[in-house]
Amino acid sequence: MPTLTIAKRELTSLFYSPIAYVVLGVFALVSTLLFLMSFIPGQAATLRDEFGWIVWLMAFIVPAISMRLVSEELRSGTIEPLMTSPISDAQVITGKWIGGLGFFLVMLSPLVVHLIVLEINADPDYGPIASGAVGLLFVGGLYMAIGVFVSSITQNQIIAFLITVLITGFLTIGMHLLKRAEFLSDWMREAVFFLNVDEQYGSFSKGLIDLSNFTFFITGIALFLFLAVVTLQSKRWR
Repeated sequence: MPTLTIAKRELTSLFYSPIAYVVLGVFALVSTLLFLMSFIPGQAATLRDEFGWIVWLMAFIVPAISMRLVSEELRSGTIEPLMTSPISDAQVITGKWIGGLGFFLVMLSPLVVHLIVLEINADPDYGPIASGAVGLLFVGGLYMAIGVFVSSITQNQIIAFLITVLITGFLTIGMHLLKRAEFLSDWMREAVFFLNVDEQYGSFSKGLIDLSNFTFFITGIALFLFLAVVTLQSKRWR
């Protein structure tokens, strides 16, 4: 399938990028520090606190992965053969999103080590851990979709990174701070609560998954991938 071919090519090319190894190293280091800080003998055996901090960390890490997905093609001119080949724009965008998400899953591999350490030293409850991991995948998928969209509107990777961080940071940290604002009306507070990625992920971390949480992430992913497809189509007709 063209989509999977593009995804495989994108995943492979990411491992040839120096920034990819910086991302892997930074995430491994910071996530391990978070694990050591949250792993306190005598307390409940869980990765909930670490996962919660990782959601915020991902707002900065994922844009570093996604910033080159389309912008590099635009800069180098290799987008032209893709746009003139018998491959739809939707397949191109979806393939790049899947490729980026594949790298994201590799990036999360240190969490497996943390889980093994937790198992050796305690008796963890795997229910919330599993649902929390699923939540991280949805958050990563949303951030990656945002990054693909932003990457499709500029050929400058640094600009793509900064804009994506502004969006993901606003949906996570910004909304977390805004929900405490006293000037918000009831409907505004509900809107802030709904758009808060941290709040939407919270149910996953507790093992209490609601249909609205799935709806939020799936709708968000579909929206930004659609915007990326529309952006790519607009470049086709220029």
